[in-house]
Amino acid sequence: MIRTLAIVLASLLLTAAPVPAAAESMNFKLLTNYSQASFRSDAPLETFVGTSALEGIQGTLALDPAKPQDAKATVKVDMSRVSTGIEKRDADMRGKNYLDTEVEGNKWVTFEVRKVEVTGPLQPGKEAPAKVHGVLTIKQKPTDTVADATVMYIKLSPEQVEQQKRFGFTSDNVKVKAKLNSTFTAHGIQVPQLLFLKVANDIQMLADLVFVRQ
Repeated sequence: MIRTLAIVLASLLLTAAPVPAAAESMNFKLLTNYSQASFRSDAPLETFVGTSALEGIQGTLALDPAKPQDAKATVKVDMSRVSTGIEKRDADMRGKNYLDTEVEGNKWVTFEVRKVEVTGPLQPGKEAPAKVHGVLTIKQKPTDTVADATVMYIKLSPEQVEQQKRFGFTSDNVKVKAKLNSTFTAHGIQVPQLLFLKVANDIQMLADLVFVRQ
């Protein structure tokens, strides 16, 4: 009798135990008010930085915090909206000899995430270093690129969501900081000999991105 009762109780306990949630890939969109992208040219005679934010940057992300290695994302920067602080330089950069942004296909610089190297699942509120493998496309010419990044998954309580929703935040948010390098020539753009001392062939790119769950 006692043995039978123990078996019944154990069965009830097992039935009532919570079942672990299945892995879930969440869809996120870029929160443009809190995101920006920039590039840096460090030539012998001149260093300048171009920045883009708000409507000039777009992005989507699919991520399961338990399996961040499988994340997929696309980030796009509208080069017709990038500012370096000097209008003449901005106009030259967008002109036919460089980005030729009047051609719709040249307007956007894109980075498509294909694979992420990161250790273990993302822990809420903790920054995790990562290597992000993807394809960088400038002036319609793609190149394989690896970015050094940090990723933080931010989980808000219902009370915090209520406080932060007017700013666009949701219960699930992701902050990504990334840097990567490329060259103009890798994308079929040749810096004129006359400008080698003022415009570097090397491009250093930085992104500070905030994604919110859709």
